[in-house]
Amino acid sequence: MTKAPAPKPRKSRAKPAAAPAASGREAPKVRRPRPARDTLDIPPPPRRPRPADIAVIGAGPAGLAVALMLVRQGRRVMVHERFATPRPVGAGFMLQPTGLHVLDGLGLTPQVEAVGQRIDHIFGREARRGRVVLDVRYSDLKQPRQAVGIHRAAMFDILHRACIEAGVDFETDREIVAADAGRLIDSGGRRSATPFNLVIDASGARSAIAAGMGAERRDLAWGALWTTVPWPGAPFDPTALEQVYLGASRMLGVLPCGSLPGDPAPLATFFWSLKTEIWADWHALGLEAWKEHCLRLWPELSPVMDAITDREQMTLASYGHHTLARPVGDRLAVVGDAAHSTSPQLGQGVNMGLLDALALAEALKQHRDLPAALNAYARARRWHVRLYQALSLGFTPFYQADGRLLPWVRDHVLGKVARLPFAPRLLAATVAGVLLDPRSSEGG
Repeated sequence: MTKAPAPKPRKSRAKPAAAPAASGREAPKVRRPRPARDTLDIPPPPRRPRPADIAVIGAGPAGLAVALMLVRQGRRVMVHERFATPRPVGAGFMLQPTGLHVLDGLGLTPQVEAVGQRIDHIFGREARRGRVVLDVRYSDLKQPRQAVGIHRAAMFDILHRACIEAGVDFETDREIVAADAGRLIDSGGRRSATPFNLVIDASGARSAIAAGMGAERRDLAWGALWTTVPWPGAPFDPTALEQVYLGASRMLGVLPCGSLPGDPAPLATFFWSLKTEIWADWHALGLEAWKEHCLRLWPELSPVMDAITDREQMTLASYGHHTLARPVGDRLAVVGDAAHSTSPQLGQGVNMGLLDALALAEALKQHRDLPAALNAYARARRWHVRLYQALSLGFTPFYQADGRLLPWVRDHVLGKVARLPFAPRLLAATVAGVLLDPRSSEGG
């Protein structure tokens, strides 16, 4: 007789007992079933962008240019501007071959040339006798290249748009007055919560940061009244900066400066030099008496004078001279007029700032160590800056001064020297900014 099969033991539904504590093993975790996915796929919240590691103070040409260069290197950059809305301040100016070289590297020269006006020469004559005392031609350069007259609003628009497209951030309506080991301090005493890796001061000739670094500003006695007017047409040369001098106490000039963004009408900047201390006297004199004086010196100015109908159209520009011995500090670099300001007689201000921007960007690209990069920047710009600071300070009295001696020397001695065989190329190189040519050592 066969035996019946033994019944199978039932599976216990009880939870397994926890292992004894002495075994040293934890009880196995019970996996809970995953809930069914919601039919609405909700993406996770966006990540907060990483904070900027470089702060640029000032949205002028030098500040915007260096911000654009650095963000294109992959760095995170924030520009701090004291105005509620970034905007240009000033009238037309000349982009020299040095400044255009910087814009070449940024790919912005075609845009600049589209709204600017090419300038082939600078022409000046004495008011009484009509004697030509200045005639500088860019075609005399060893490597000829025309300058470009451009309005600051057009230049700002090009650089600002490029910065926005590249991802530069902006903080506005905050005036920065100091930088301490990467932390910004504003006019209200507020400090940055976290330090920046680098602060770049591009806040202009009256920089509080540069003053704190020992910049001793020497206010110059002579400034200029300027305004923007419609291009007057013939007999003015659209490819020339033209000037008329009465001794060295009066200087009048007309600079073609292209057009404004969105408006193709050609413009010119008109300027008239004067001592800043007599600004109140000029204002009290009356507009019509001043216009008559200008026309006696330069009758062809009639359409320019017709365009000036209110004294408030004229803006007073005052100038100062200072040069920082070392434009660098702890996590700090100073560029443009904040590092070196002077009179505008050689037309180098914006161009020197653009060269500073390029030299700093190149130094940061070539040196991973920040102190080494800052030292390299200071070395790269030292001699070119000092040369043009000295030239500007030396040339200015021949065009803005009291007395008769210096203008006589300018008209009778320097005028003759300028006609010597070697002089045209030297004068062109001086005005173009290529003495001790910085272009080969600053990015190309």
